[in-house]
Amino acid sequence: MTHAPASASRPLTVARPAAPLGGVIRVPGDKSISHRALMFAALARGQTTIYHLLEGEDVLRTAAAMRALGAQVEQQGALWVVSGPGVGQLSEPADVLDMGNSGTAARLLSGILASHGMASVMTGDASLRRRPMKRVTDPLAATGATFITREGGRLPLAIRGQANPPALDYRLPVASAQVKSAVLLAGLNATGTTRWKSPCPRVTIPKTCCAISARRLRSKSPPKAGVSSALTAAPIW
Repeated sequence: MTHAPASASRPLTVARPAAPLGGVIRVPGDKSISHRALMFAALARGQTTIYHLLEGEDVLRTAAAMRALGAQVEQQGALWVVSGPGVGQLSEPADVLDMGNSGTAARLLSGILASHGMASVMTGDASLRRRPMKRVTDPLAATGATFITREGGRLPLAIRGQANPPALDYRLPVASAQVKSAVLLAGLNATGTTRWKSPCPRVTIPKTCCAISARRLRSKSPPKAGVSSALTAAPIW
């Protein structure tokens, strides 16, 4: 093996730009918020307009699932318009809900399905079917819903939801935006006060979504470490 002499290497040069970099870019929408925006819009009664929805495969799976549950979800140019039947008024899906590779969509949707009196089945691709669902099904079992999974709590997941779920009171063992959101979504259709306690105050996505979700939602001040937060929700039909 021979090596080129050092003198043969190209020298590094530094040049100043002739003009400052300038321009305008559009930042894509956030995937976590896009999932939640579609779900809360489907649970709201009436029409919701969503701007800058991230139109990736995972989010489109959520849009398809909400259509299967009775919401009208349409793309109108750069906007998405969702007409929801209201909390507690979703329809039983006619087919299996395929969530693709989206663990966020599957776990959050579990909270909705657990708190509606219907039967449903969720599945996903090979990767999603290897991921456990017990961290959401365990707390959601307190709604009275029934969950049937494969060994290890994995998809496919069959859910028999509870039409009149009780409010939840759950302490998260570890901070998780997905678990907190699933509990919140279930709590929207429960009469009473749903409480959660988080060991870490940094999970803020669910609170952001609560702010855009429902006029009947009342939330206490932002959670602090070791301090429980609560929401009170009642069916709006």
